[in-house]
This record gives sequence, C-alpha cells and structure tokens, in this order.
Amino acid sequence: MLRDHSLTLVSLGILMVWIVLYVVSDPQTRVGAFFGNAIADWTGVAVTVVATKYFYERGSTESRQPAPEAGGFIRNLIHEHSLTIFLVITGFAWLLLDLRANPGSKWGQVVGNILSEWTQILGLVLMTKRLIEKHSKESHR
Repeated sequence: MLRDHSLTLVSLGILMVWIVLYVVSDPQTRVGAFFGNAIADWTGVAVTVVATKYFYERGSTESRQPAPEAGGFIRNLIHEHSLTIFLVITGFAWLLLDLRANPGSKWGQVVGNILSEWTQILGLVLMTKRLIEKHSKESHR
C-alpha cells in the first residue's frame, strides 16, 4: 500500500508540514509568508496527484485513462469531464471561502493563494486538451 500511494502520502505529508509551520509562525515575517504560499502550492500538488488519479478529462494527458463508456449522454458527459467538474465545483467552494475571508487575516491570503492555484490547475487541464508543446511527453499530437 505504501508503495502504491507513496506520491499521494508524501505530497500530503509535505502539505501538513507547511500547515504546521504556518500555524506556529508570524505571517507578517518573510518566513511566515513563505509558509502560507507553500500551503497553496502544495495544496495544488496534492490535488493534482489525487484528482488526476481518480478523475478523467477527455483529451487531457494530465488525467487518468478513461474507463469504458458508462452509457447515456449525461452520464458520459460527466464521466468524460469529471476532472474539470471536480475542479470547478471545488474551485467555486474556494471562491466562496475567499469572498468571506478577511484578505488581511492570517488565513485570508492563504485561501486566496489556493484559489489562484485552483485556476492554474484548471487552466492546465483545459490547455492540455488542445494545445501541444514540441518535445513534451505531455503533448500527445
């Protein structure tokens, strides 16, 4: 089990370290601000590792390989775009939290940074569906 999920476990472990360090630090210092930014970055890493393991996006090399078609238009639509749907729904939740958070509070900036990270991940997923980069193994055309 550890070997099969080592990437998930290590990325979540590193995220937990950044959270603990941020909780005990002063966000007004460079080190404290760094820990807050690291939380957002490593949240992005963790969600990328976990979400691309369980969700699929048709045409995106960043997502898992598709399972056989499930049947029915709506069901297939949800299946073929489950990664985008997941990122949009959870991104909307981060947006709502960001709108309620005080941007000057200790966790307010972290939530804003996580929201930014979410838009980057969603953008990457959508871009990899159609765009290519020569000599990149992620580009499949």
